[in-house]
Amino acid sequence: MGKKGKEKKKGRGAEKTAAKMEKKVSKRSRKEEEDLEALIAHFQTLDARKTKITETPCSPPSARLNASLSAHPEKDELILFGGEYFNGQKTFLYNELYIYNIRKDNWTKVDIPGPPPRRCAHQAVVVPQRGGQLWIFGGEFASPDGEQFYHYKDLWVLHLATKMWEQVRSTGGPSGRSGHRMVAWKRQLILFGGFHESARDYVYYSDVYAFSLDTFTWSKLCPVGPGPTARSGCQMSVTPQGSIVIYGGYSKQRVRKDVDRGTQHSDMFLLKHEEGGEGRWVWTRIHPSGVKPSPRSGFAVAVAPNHQILLFGGVCDTEEEESLEGVFFNDLFFYDATRNRWFTGQLKGPKLEKKRRRRGGAEEHTDADGHEHGPAGAPEPLEVVKEVVAEDGTIVTIKQVLRAPSPVGPSPSKDEDGVLESSSPRIEPCPRSSAMVAVKHGLLFVYGGMFEAGDRQVTLNDLYCLDLHRMEEWKALVEMDPKTQEWLEETDSEEDSSSAKGPEGGDDDQDEDSEESEEEGKEPRHPEVAPGQQCEDYLPRTEQHWLKLTRDSKEGKAPEAAQAVARTFFDDSVQGTGGASSEVAGQ
Repeated sequence: MGKKGKEKKKGRGAEKTAAKMEKKVSKRSRKEEEDLEALIAHFQTLDARKTKITETPCSPPSARLNASLSAHPEKDELILFGGEYFNGQKTFLYNELYIYNIRKDNWTKVDIPGPPPRRCAHQAVVVPQRGGQLWIFGGEFASPDGEQFYHYKDLWVLHLATKMWEQVRSTGGPSGRSGHRMVAWKRQLILFGGFHESARDYVYYSDVYAFSLDTFTWSKLCPVGPGPTARSGCQMSVTPQGSIVIYGGYSKQRVRKDVDRGTQHSDMFLLKHEEGGEGRWVWTRIHPSGVKPSPRSGFAVAVAPNHQILLFGGVCDTEEEESLEGVFFNDLFFYDATRNRWFTGQLKGPKLEKKRRRRGGAEEHTDADGHEHGPAGAPEPLEVVKEVVAEDGTIVTIKQVLRAPSPVGPSPSKDEDGVLESSSPRIEPCPRSSAMVAVKHGLLFVYGGMFEAGDRQVTLNDLYCLDLHRMEEWKALVEMDPKTQEWLEETDSEEDSSSAKGPEGGDDDQDEDSEESEEEGKEPRHPEVAPGQQCEDYLPRTEQHWLKLTRDSKEGKAPEAAQAVARTFFDDSVQGTGGASSEVAGQ
């Protein structure tokens, strides 16, 4: 009795602490969000110029992470929305909508009037109602310098049959947040967790909300039982039995002034709606068997065939007081809710290799360097060394230590048809976090994401596909060309980021002007136009660069001047006549 009372008081104390922290964050972030609202309003003004639906065939979308990739419920299509990109100095946010046709292997950019504001780290859920609907909640917008954040609490629906955006306004919903998770459960959207961050403080959530797709109303759920602690970026999926499973996630807490400690969770919970109990939900902690994923965050989740839950990639961060190092992954794990068991995804290898090996038996093979090896035995930990060529010609060496892969296919001692590793390089997505994944007709698609190379962040725009029924090999549908990756060094970003702070960075413009005068006569380096890239794709990606370039234009016409200069540079680049001059900034 006494122990139960203490636990109850402890729970109330934790709730009070969380409430105080949320109030504190809300107060301090209000000023930041007011500043960012003006920038968001400017972008929405640009979006308001779209008066009709246009569908334009295009090259693959630019590099990004923390976007959403969803499978169309009725068509052989994938839907990509939003995301972010960081070039070393500036953060870019998107609200572009792309459609990937799986059968035709081509991309289409769809411009629709009145889209949601630019965002990343939101949640998107597809439901089959009325020809298909894409529901989007929350996410965040960041200032160009990445120091200020605006967290959305809006709810949008894209009607896929008519290609119309609609903002659904309903009170009583979750507070502004990003990194939350949302799933479709029966005729409801169930939302869990997330976080809200300002320049000084942050708060993580463990609350649960439900949105009715019939009444268009929010309700806060109050599940009983021991549930997960506050976190973001977890796995949230619906099981075949109708429950909702939560796995992992990330949170951080302040251990002392200006020192935070992150936690990569690896616990697992089941959220179940009790039969006969109207509105009653119950949390239960579960302990699955099998081979669980190693601790990580930033992984991507999808539902595989036969309702198994798929987990791909992620990063395991090792935090020191003044440093943060991450090991990135590209492995696959599956969770079978029926058996409450984890298992790894093992590729069998291509069929062609099977037949050749059957004829030749367990022969020695030669790797890409010409070294001979005997039959595959217990694999050793693998150190992968990759070289990325930057835009300026410098070569960045990336060392990645991967744990030893499991033997591919059945053991040769048991089955002579077992698959031995091919001598040709294996095609697979490189290790990454914050990628986008979707499953359609048993095919897993992995798009974009990021990994780190020292102080450099490499953002990806590649696209890979894996047949989950055959589990033979990855196919590269869009390969990443590192030469098109824009990266600006930190020494330059210090002066650029100061001018991106909005009202609070005012006096720094004069310092920049004096520095620019010292480099007078030098042509500024502009973002490159990727091969085959359309102007409509180039302008949003490089918008902040041109806005900065024309920030001193008179009569407040910087956005118009920026677009004019950008289009001129794009046209000149395509025609091979050089670049646009930055002298128009003072006109």
